[in-house]
Amino acid sequence: MKVIFLQDVKGSGKKGEVKEVSDGYARNFLIGKGLAVEASAKNMSDLAGKKSSEQHKADVARQEALDNAAKLKGKNVVIKAKAGAGGKLFGAVTASHVAEAVSQQLGVNVEKKKVALSSEIKAFGGYTAEIKLHPGISEKITVNVVEE
Repeated sequence: MKVIFLQDVKGSGKKGEVKEVSDGYARNFLIGKGLAVEASAKNMSDLAGKKSSEQHKADVARQEALDNAAKLKGKNVVIKAKAGAGGKLFGAVTASHVAEAVSQQLGVNVEKKKVALSSEIKAFGGYTAEIKLHPGISEKITVNVVEE
């Protein structure tokens, strides 16, 4: 019997996979526990629709990441910070500060987890930060830290 797996089943198949299994295993275990459905024409067309929908979402997300990368290419972000004697900052400029500055100054919403700083920012000056927008798509920006 051909079945479409709804969840990963160790040793049998992965989610979304169509596979031929024995009738008893399919009826009693896989379908009985809701791990798979029979590969009927309706279920096969539903699976094809879901796969094309997922592919479309992935394509849209990739295009959005490419557009944002074009907006960020070669840009500078200015962050104002307070400092004590000798130009040492109170605390440090973190990835969340950079993400917030990118959102405000360049209009590109970035999560702080997606910001990779080249080094800790504990003094005034220019630094490089890499913004990871999508798997395989990233852009480097310059972060200038100035006195408030």
